[in-house]
Amino acid sequence: MELGFVSAILPDLSLEEVLKFAAEQGFDTVEVMCWPKGKAERRYAGVTHIDVNELDDAEAGRIRGLTQKYGVSISGLGYYPNPLVADEQEAGVYIEHIKKVISAAARLGIGRMNTFVGRDPARSLADNWALFDERWPGIIEHAEHEGVRVGIENCPMYFTTDEWPGGKNLAVSPAIWREMFSRIPSDHFGLNYDPSHLVWQMMDPAWPILEFKDKLFHVHAKDVRLERDKLREVGTLATPLEYHTPKLPGLGDVNWTQFFSNLTEARYSGPVCIEVEDRAYEGSLDDRKRSIVQAGRFLRNFVI
Repeated sequence: MELGFVSAILPDLSLEEVLKFAAEQGFDTVEVMCWPKGKAERRYAGVTHIDVNELDDAEAGRIRGLTQKYGVSISGLGYYPNPLVADEQEAGVYIEHIKKVISAAARLGIGRMNTFVGRDPARSLADNWALFDERWPGIIEHAEHEGVRVGIENCPMYFTTDEWPGGKNLAVSPAIWREMFSRIPSDHFGLNYDPSHLVWQMMDPAWPILEFKDKLFHVHAKDVRLERDKLREVGTLATPLEYHTPKLPGLGDVNWTQFFSNLTEARYSGPVCIEVEDRAYEGSLDDRKRSIVQAGRFLRNFVI
């Protein structure tokens, strides 16, 4: 496995500065954010360490040169919008950019792009499958043509009343993954697996790994702490941030020993990238850098 981090937590730095920091701290790889330039709609979005709209051959060569200079690879290109949003014009903008990021991954010789399936939170599961069948086959056909594997992160994108009631990402559970992969049975369609999201949904994050081992394209390392006193008060039907808190790996309820035991049993040899969303470490750039270093120190118990 390769140990790295997600670049979204370092929006203040250039791509070269991110790779230099990664090299100095002994990381192998970085998932690089590729949002279109402009105002972010939510936290951790809108980060553009590679502008795929400006990625010509010269820029691609410069980026490859930076990875060689610092000895740090790019694990995948990341862009996480909601392509199943109700507004078709808005969805079209997201889908067009997803395809551009896929093409950029091919041009850079990376072979991985990570995103969300999306969901219209106001529609039923059945109605969302209809949207999925309209919009996603063409995206994966493009990925197949470009030779790029698309990893879907399993975050429900349901935190507060803003995403009520269904959340903004369909791919939240093993049952849905089976359906998703049966509808698009492509070797280029898989998971960017984050264990933390299963914990607060009261699922075992290690259990699905062996069943979906052939679909594990990329892994996010993020932890979560269940606030059990609050959970006793509000129950699981409350909005999720009322009863859980994102944390650095090792500071929450993920059983990392079992998680990595199953990853190794599944013969997973891809990237494991720290995703920092722990507000306790967001006071300054130095705090955010320290959070990556701290998480890396913990995860090196499992990733050599």
